[in-house]
Amino acid sequence: MASQKPYRFIISGGGTGGHIYPAIAIADCIKQKQPAAEILFVGAEGKMEMQKVPAAGYKIFGLPIAGIQRSLTLKNLSFPFKLLSSLRQARKIVRNFKPDAVVGVGGYASGPILRAASSAGVPCLLQEQNSYAGLTNKWLKNKVQHICVAYEGMEAYFPEQKLKLTGNPVREGLMDLPKKDEAYKVFNLTAARPTIMLMGGSLGARTLNESVLNFLAEINEAEVNFIWQCGKFYENEMLERSKKDIGAYIKLMPYIENMEMAYAAADLIISRSGALSVSELAIVGKPVIFVPSPNVAEDHQTKNAKSLVDNDAALLIKDSEAVEQLVPEALALLSDKERCAELATNISRMAKPNATTAIVETLLSMVK
Repeated sequence: MASQKPYRFIISGGGTGGHIYPAIAIADCIKQKQPAAEILFVGAEGKMEMQKVPAAGYKIFGLPIAGIQRSLTLKNLSFPFKLLSSLRQARKIVRNFKPDAVVGVGGYASGPILRAASSAGVPCLLQEQNSYAGLTNKWLKNKVQHICVAYEGMEAYFPEQKLKLTGNPVREGLMDLPKKDEAYKVFNLTAARPTIMLMGGSLGARTLNESVLNFLAEINEAEVNFIWQCGKFYENEMLERSKKDIGAYIKLMPYIENMEMAYAAADLIISRSGALSVSELAIVGKPVIFVPSPNVAEDHQTKNAKSLVDNDAALLIKDSEAVEQLVPEALALLSDKERCAELATNISRMAKPNATTAIVETLLSMVK
């Protein structure tokens, strides 16, 4: 009897870390369950997946696809040509690679490749990270067999019979964080002080940075360690504007390479509420203050955060109020041990640590 040849999968999408890191987590889980499986990523030329995916050890092909700009701009004139070219290339990729199934994680590139795959009769699965469905995923909803989601109520966007509530894939290392004293050494933190971590994403967040600048004196007086991840975009400006007032216990850095260590060090976390951050922080199980970004489609970060806030599992401060309220609120919360413990317990209850496995098992059920 002939042995089963290795399965072949295409994983497509990207544009932001919130799409790319779940895609890589799915690929890693496929390789754990099916070590011989062949995986090809398809992304968009010039987007961050073109660096991040090869760094994770996978092959990627870039399509010329780009999104439609919300404002009137000449860039929109090239959109139909890029779309047609991407659809042609997607059909060629599907024909040559012969995938057993295709996964779309959102982002421009997943549109052409899932359309081409579904037209060729290849089973397709969507993974939607947010509480508000992305444009590409809504466009593809009738082309796929299963849609894995992280939030209740997604039948507002997708056919209910296709939905599977799995949660979002997150990094494997979050399941077992390092010891706190080890993390304190890595960040050169003072052992006797509790630690607040503020993370503004890889590029940074203007409001979060301004909120810290506004209260540097209070942070210095509060006897806390403060990990301030300001983002690469703001690094020079923050160094310049804080240099007179930054104390020895405030650790300013553009980017945190080892997030597991940072999470282990933190007693309280301040964050934007992108889907990936929300899912990771639930698994980390620390008290969190969310400051949703107002600059996203349909205000979906507020919806993401409210899914936890409504269960008394996190606090929320509006972006418009954060410069004045965020740091005082964080310092007050940190000193309330009972409230911190309550929030940590409640957010842990909302974690979905088996999300990646559930998604990959759904995917494998489609090809077996």
